[in-house]
Amino acid sequence: MALYTPEYKPSGEEIAVITTNKGVIKVQLAGKDAPIHVGNFIELANKKFYDGLTFHRYEPNFVIQGGCPSGTGTGNPGYSIKAEYSTNPHNVHKDGTMAMARSSMPDSAGSQFYFCLGAQPFLDSGYTVFGDTIEGLDVVHSLRKGDTIESVVIENAVS
Repeated sequence: MALYTPEYKPSGEEIAVITTNKGVIKVQLAGKDAPIHVGNFIELANKKFYDGLTFHRYEPNFVIQGGCPSGTGTGNPGYSIKAEYSTNPHNVHKDGTMAMARSSMPDSAGSQFYFCLGAQPFLDSGYTVFGDTIEGLDVVHSLRKGDTIESVVIENAVS
């Protein structure tokens, strides 16, 4: 699968407002640390790619994962992006961290993301962190498999 480079160039000020059936989560996106991942996520959000998708994986005290168009954990947007975990100076998986899921191939992330349910430092060296929850951590912790992403809106996006 070809690697995609997003056209959107993050300023570092963008905030993702993720409305779920359990409430709203606000994520400060790490545009300076992971510009490819943030640019990709913003482009997908602006296309309403995530609207109506479900969280398809819940692992207690580990992660809640969503963003798969098929709802099975096997789907993608038709492309993948380059990994940034080795170049991101703040690639730390803390409680509420938002990071991109991928297969066993490093450059295989596309649209699936997860929120950490507690610190997961063993993921730091293999998965790209691209945001931190700044509001709605209680919502993150309440999410379960089958819960819905109603919308993702990006605040402070540059046009």
